[in-house]
Amino acid sequence: MKYRFALTLALLPLFAQALETGERLAPWTLSDQYDQPYSLQAQTRTLLVARNMDGAKLVKAALADTPKGYLEARHAVFVADIQKMPALIAKLFAIPAMRDYSYRVVLDREGQVVSRYPGAEDKVLWLQLEDGKLVAQREFADAAALRAALDNAL
Repeated sequence: MKYRFALTLALLPLFAQALETGERLAPWTLSDQYDQPYSLQAQTRTLLVARNMDGAKLVKAALADTPKGYLEARHAVFVADIQKMPALIAKLFAIPAMRDYSYRVVLDREGQVVSRYPGAEDKVLWLQLEDGKLVAQREFADAAALRAALDNAL
């Protein structure tokens, strides 16, 4: 009996965090690769979420050869969950390498924000927003498809 109760309590947050169409996303502020704070804004139309390095690599491949300001022109924001990355590796290698990217990477170092948005670990979650409310969501496992969707997001 104790095990069922404990399991129910452990799984409860997973059900409570599912996003529904029309729901307003809770506000958050995280730092980017330059340690500059970024807050989710009402004018953001697309939120890209990567839960691991594979997802981040997919976004990197999709944004290869894009000019600076490409995401901003589409009112898009990229959030990467780096909580599982060893802090020393992040500080010495990964985050300095991200400073060479032509786009902002908002870093979820504690897993506080990305955990709010359910999705597959190895895919990039695309949340389509309107005035801070969720209107649609999709997942991408292919860089070319993600790039095509971003190109059409203007």
